[in-house]
Amino acid sequence: MKSKTTNKILGVVGSPRKKGNTHILVSRILKGAEDQGSPTEILFLGDLNISECDGCHICWKGKQCSKKDDMNKIYPKIIQSDVIIFGTPVYWYGPTALMKCFIDRFVSFNYPENRAKIRGKLAVIAVPFEEENPKTANLLVNFFKKSLQYLEMQLIDKILVPGVSRRGDIVKKGDQLEKGYKLGIKLAKYDR
Repeated sequence: MKSKTTNKILGVVGSPRKKGNTHILVSRILKGAEDQGSPTEILFLGDLNISECDGCHICWKGKQCSKKDDMNKIYPKIIQSDVIIFGTPVYWYGPTALMKCFIDRFVSFNYPENRAKIRGKLAVIAVPFEEENPKTANLLVNFFKKSLQYLEMQLIDKILVPGVSRRGDIVKKGDQLEKGYKLGIKLAKYDR
């Protein structure tokens, strides 16, 4: 029997902090996938110029986004991936502004011809946050659930890591990092 090829995985870090908790968590998930042979890539939204969507809907007319920014280079990466990991800390009970701006630009996939390019893609959310109460992430999780459902993507898993604030605190949560690594292994061969 022929074994399934590995999934191509795109990790998106929506934290402005490199080497911070979100970066470490997303990297750990990607490492698990890489160890199974999956091609991976990581994007740092803080390094990119992504403008806010202004609702012009030119993308709904089948044209390239009117914004001349880095998102136009990212759309092909999104389309070519099998799995997208959305990594963001909780900021004011939602995603960071970087992640929200990125998600807002998914409006391009509302155009019928573009919807087929995202429909059925697998998604995971990776969310570290300062507070100890896991319910702190409820609004953020529901934001992703609703957004991804609307886009007809499959949110297949989430990893929430409460109690991390300072850069690198997450390394003290070895069980959560191991959970992230195992999630990456699962994502490598996850069958849709």
